[in-house]
Amino acid sequence: MPLHKTINLSQSAGMSTQIFVWKITESYVQLFDEVALNDSNLIRLAGMKSELHQRGFLSVRRLLQESGYNDFDLFYDEFGKPHLKDGKHISITHSYHFSAIIISEQTVGIDIELQRGKIIRIADKFVDEEFSYLDKNNKEEYIKKLTVIWGAKEAIFKIRNEKGISFKDHIKVKAFRLEDKESKAELHFDNIVKSFKLFHEEIEGFRLVYTFE
Repeated sequence: MPLHKTINLSQSAGMSTQIFVWKITESYVQLFDEVALNDSNLIRLAGMKSELHQRGFLSVRRLLQESGYNDFDLFYDEFGKPHLKDGKHISITHSYHFSAIIISEQTVGIDIELQRGKIIRIADKFVDEEFSYLDKNNKEEYIKKLTVIWGAKEAIFKIRNEKGISFKDHIKVKAFRLEDKESKAELHFDNIVKSFKLFHEEIEGFRLVYTFE
């Protein structure tokens, strides 16, 4: 399928950000034929046991091409965090049949998650003070807000990428309304406090969350 969605942002003068979202409808073979992979990622792809994961991995490379880059412009540091060789910041995500990348001059993180009831069962593992503003009696909203909170914490972790960070204990998402599509969060870790601006939107039953430090 063609590129599903592109989002262009300008947070401040000279600081542009682009988000590219792909809806994965292609077969593994079609995606593989449409991208070029470096040697290490060919090995990495071959080691993936799930075709769904393989297609997500390949669709990210299609997004790189849509954004004017390719797999040879991308490298990973010792912690597994992706970087672009030209110095711009990048974050990557894929879930089921959607993938997305965010590219910016600013430090950024992105996550996309399917909104589903299963998240209620694991909420205690990543939610702490956020329970104070969640309404468990409104199940649909509860699931969507939990998905935003999880996505925000995942995106922030991708930015900081530090061993020992706990989603539940160290990352706090401030109260928000789904219709606002924007909120704030803080990371309290290792005697420092970092503030983050969050953005979120719904895409065909998925929740896309991206954040700036």
